[in-house]
Amino acid sequence: MKLNKKDILKALESITVPGEGQNMIESGAVKNVITFGDEVVVDITINNPSLQAKKRTEVDIMKTIHDKVYEKAKVTVNVKVDAPVKPTNEIKGNTVPGLQNIVAIASGKGGVGKSTVTANLAVTLSKMGFKVGVLDADIYGPSIPIMFDVETERPLSVTIDGKAKMKPVENHGVKVLSIGFFTKPDQAVVWRGPMAAKALNQMIFDAAWGEIDFLLIDLPPGTGDIHLSIMQSLPITGAVIVSTPQKVALADAKKGVAMFQQDSINVPVLGIIENMAYFTPEELPDNKYFIFGKEGAKNLSEDLKVPFLGQIPLVQSIREAGDVGHPVALQTATALEQAFEEITQNVVQEVVGRNDNLPPTEAIKITTMAGCSSVKN
Repeated sequence: MKLNKKDILKALESITVPGEGQNMIESGAVKNVITFGDEVVVDITINNPSLQAKKRTEVDIMKTIHDKVYEKAKVTVNVKVDAPVKPTNEIKGNTVPGLQNIVAIASGKGGVGKSTVTANLAVTLSKMGFKVGVLDADIYGPSIPIMFDVETERPLSVTIDGKAKMKPVENHGVKVLSIGFFTKPDQAVVWRGPMAAKALNQMIFDAAWGEIDFLLIDLPPGTGDIHLSIMQSLPITGAVIVSTPQKVALADAKKGVAMFQQDSINVPVLGIIENMAYFTPEELPDNKYFIFGKEGAKNLSEDLKVPFLGQIPLVQSIREAGDVGHPVALQTATALEQAFEEITQNVVQEVVGRNDNLPPTEAIKITTMAGCSSVKN
């Protein structure tokens, strides 16, 4: 039997599109009908993306053609889904007056030197003329107070517009707040997620930060509650991932990048820093020993198509300087100072690019000119 296209269209008028009031012809869901002898091909587009809706549409068309046109017809149904795009439920933070650029410093695993990098980035930014703050969000292992030699300090209470606020502790030109200020050195912080989130919100919104060009947030290792709480609380300008070159660290760093790039989070990854990249003994200054592997983080940045911000060597003085609360980047005319300067300039440059190409989260733009950085209204 030779099928007729008009008969097919007439039969399809008796079928309602799943989730819609009109029949398939009136709604325009049927895009094309091709007949060839006893064969018929129906192309249809529906808005319901569920598998059940697709199967029901296919079965209804085949059954209707068999019942109303020709019971032995060879029917092919091509169902295309054209569901309307739903707005992404992005995590949006609340702005804090005075905080211009908020950069999260993260790592997939512990022990890669994330806090050390945070401290040295902060003092380098301060040396470059920026107003800098550090929020130690590593609730269960706060180390920033030690690295800034303020572990015995306590934030003072000040009154701002009739409200009591915490005044951050300041040293080396950097304002610091940490949960470590509110616990004893030998006291373990045994808190559930909501308690930790509440403490962090107090340090963010009940603090007198003043005018800050860069607030660096030292996040705990991994991807968990604290990270989500921070990103729900603040509009993060971008994230920096710290990793060592070894395979185990890189696997976790990759997860850290993926977390920030999720549609619901959508925080730009400014780049990856490779810490403990190589070891050079004093007696062999021209030698490099790649103890944890060679350029693993650099290769990862290329694979993930995120910027590589630079390398930091494995040097004893970095650890010693952090232990005595005097970050090594404060030293002048040293190779380590230069390394941190280059990395910090790369971070600033990435923030510039991020603010130029994406909706800004700050009122002040950063500009870089001839290797110098400045903040402009």
